[in-house]
Amino acid sequence: MNHRIRARAPRGVSRLPALYRGPDEVATYLRDAAQTPGGHTPVLSFPTCEAEVAEVLKEAPTVLPIGAQSSLTGGATPLGEWVMATSRWDTIAAREGDRVRVGAGVSLVALAATLRPQGYFFPPEPTFRGALIGGAVSTNAAGSATFKYGTTRTWVEGLTVVLATGDVLDLARGTTTAHEEGYFEVVLTTGEVRRVPVPTYRLPDVPKCSAGYYAAPQMDLVDLFIGSEGTLGIVTEVEVRVAPEPPRFVGWLPLALEGTALQIVRRLREASIVTRATRDPHGIDVSAIEFLDARCLQMLREDGGDRESRVPLPAGARAALLFQIDLPAGTTALQTMDALAEGTGADHGLSRLLDVLAEGGHLEALEVALPGERERAEALLALREAVPLGVNRRVADIQRAGAPQVRKTAGDMIVPFAELAGMLAVYRDGLTRRGLDHAIWGHVSDGNLHVNVIPRGVADVVLGDEAMIEFGREVIRRRGSPLAEHGVGRNPQKQELLRLLYGDEGVEAMRRVKASLDPEGKLSPGVLWPR
Repeated sequence: MNHRIRARAPRGVSRLPALYRGPDEVATYLRDAAQTPGGHTPVLSFPTCEAEVAEVLKEAPTVLPIGAQSSLTGGATPLGEWVMATSRWDTIAAREGDRVRVGAGVSLVALAATLRPQGYFFPPEPTFRGALIGGAVSTNAAGSATFKYGTTRTWVEGLTVVLATGDVLDLARGTTTAHEEGYFEVVLTTGEVRRVPVPTYRLPDVPKCSAGYYAAPQMDLVDLFIGSEGTLGIVTEVEVRVAPEPPRFVGWLPLALEGTALQIVRRLREASIVTRATRDPHGIDVSAIEFLDARCLQMLREDGGDRESRVPLPAGARAALLFQIDLPAGTTALQTMDALAEGTGADHGLSRLLDVLAEGGHLEALEVALPGERERAEALLALREAVPLGVNRRVADIQRAGAPQVRKTAGDMIVPFAELAGMLAVYRDGLTRRGLDHAIWGHVSDGNLHVNVIPRGVADVVLGDEAMIEFGREVIRRRGSPLAEHGVGRNPQKQELLRLLYGDEGVEAMRRVKASLDPEGKLSPGVLWPR
């Protein structure tokens, strides 16, 4: 173990990549999924090697690295910086055991397509599969499967990072850890030594947190860059662990009451925790449970989601659950059908699931996808994915209709599961009190829900921001994180939540980390805190 690491010179031919400046050439890269207005850039580049990255950093006054621009925080919307797209770093090395090295521009869907024929997968499975792995690392992205598999951080074993100076760090987990007095030392190729302080604030004890720089005593240097949102360096390669992909049972369950949904989630969570603790081969092993409220279901009907998926969306449903259950290796669709046919009371995980659902009379409403029924499973999962797309589309429609300053206003908050029912009531009260149209969905098995305002105009955005700050204070009081998986970006509301979480001293500690590695503020200015 060592707290000091030596940087190396960038590899490749030292030249500027092609630079695109025309309005038509840069137009596609001026906004991210948050529909943040006002995006502009003088230069767009697509470097393909470390040396080209270093040359861009040398020439540009400021640089914003972007991936798929799936950011929900405005962090991938340029505001005058040179844009550096990472999409051409798209190589995937041959898997070696449970390790794969991939370029930062590889999408999660491409990684999955490469691993699936080998029987492997990338377990964190951040929600948006079109995201690039570099962006997932940048925000410590997570998704529905965090309940079982953890966040991106859990599965990253190494990074290659180009610093603002153009120097390159090759990071491998376990080789560079913070000095017991709380700092790292980075030796640049010039011989200059940069001391990088480790913040002393404590992260909330919840399954996921994407709230600025990671900090812990004697932490690994890899973890400092995971979740740093492109403010400390530009990730070009990532080494991840992967795992054998288990057969999965996917279920969709509309319910008449939100409270019933939470009760079912609690029972499935508790049973799964016992299964994993005891390694019970006959227990329920839930990897993910998603929640959608009544407004989500209404939007799906409005947008034709029931017709596209051929899944009924009952008008009387006030909530729906979408769950994935991992089955023992080798389980086939036929075996799964046999297990379902045995019904309740049998000694295997699916029968125990049926026991839970049968008690409330919910079996008739259950829609399922068996192992191997990938098309059917994707149709069920697509219902969940259609909801945020529907909100984003409604925001974009309002912008085009003459209100360009309207933007996405949403929360990405997590509390310990025991606090979730109370927090959901707080969300409802705060939004209803303000007369805001809203939808709530998300990773209920983690206690992480996404509270979204569906704005009708700028006034709703203002009220929505006010509500999110109110919710953030309550989440912090309940020992959660108001910034769970999307990061902070340039969203003023999320930057205020970061300040509330760690205090002014905590933000200043992050600024000192930034100043040690990027004293000129060249990388992603305005991300994490205001310019």
